[in-house]
Amino acid sequence: MAHDGCTGTFANGQMVVDKVRQMGFYDQYLPMAFEIICENCSNTFEMEQFETHCPHCDMVYGVTPCHAFDPTNIMAAGVGY
Repeated sequence: MAHDGCTGTFANGQMVVDKVRQMGFYDQYLPMAFEIICENCSNTFEMEQFETHCPHCDMVYGVTPCHAFDPTNIMAAGVGY
């Protein structure tokens, strides 16, 4: 997967998480944390890193660095992904 700057679009959350992992950003902190309501278990938690796991059910969420300023770009990849 080539780096395509900030023009990339992703069909699903797994593609987002795969890109974040490939870029090495999975464990780096977001410019600002977001409060997330988990779409799997409906619990609220703080998303602080580009890849974050819901602490209640292990649903994995990701957002790329280019899109990290808007919480609508955060996508779920699946439980335990």
